[in-house]
This record gives sequence, C-alpha cells and structure tokens, in this order.
Amino acid sequence: MKRTIEAAFLDHPSSVGESYGEHFMFASRFGLKLIGAGIAALVHGLLPFAFESTASRTVKELYPRIANRGNANNA
Repeated sequence: MKRTIEAAFLDHPSSVGESYGEHFMFASRFGLKLIGAGIAALVHGLLPFAFESTASRTVKELYPRIANRGNANNA
C-alpha cells in the first residue's frame, strides 16, 4: 500500500522532470494564472471594453510552457 500512495504523489511529477514540491509550485502558479484569465474573460463578456485581450494573451503565454512537458521526443 505504501508504494501505491507514494506513486500517486510522485510518478506524475517525476514524469515531467520535477519533484513533488516543484510540481506543486508550477501547477499552482499555472492554475492561478488560468483563474485570472477566466475572471478577465467573464468581465470582458459583461464589459466588452475591459480586458479585451487578457485571456487570449495569457493562454498564448502559457501554452508553450506546458505543450511539451514530459515528452522526451520534443524536449
């Protein structure tokens, strides 16, 4: 059972070349940026003059950082 719990927390971070802590920090920052972009998109829907390119710019900035993570063939 111990190996199963350990694997649940460590296998994926290891697959992208990170420790658990590094993965936690990366995912947390990434998630917060996505939440911010989502809020900007919602506000933009209500107020079209506000945050005209914030959500799309954020997605364009984040995509290259995650597109090839853990893929040794594209590293």
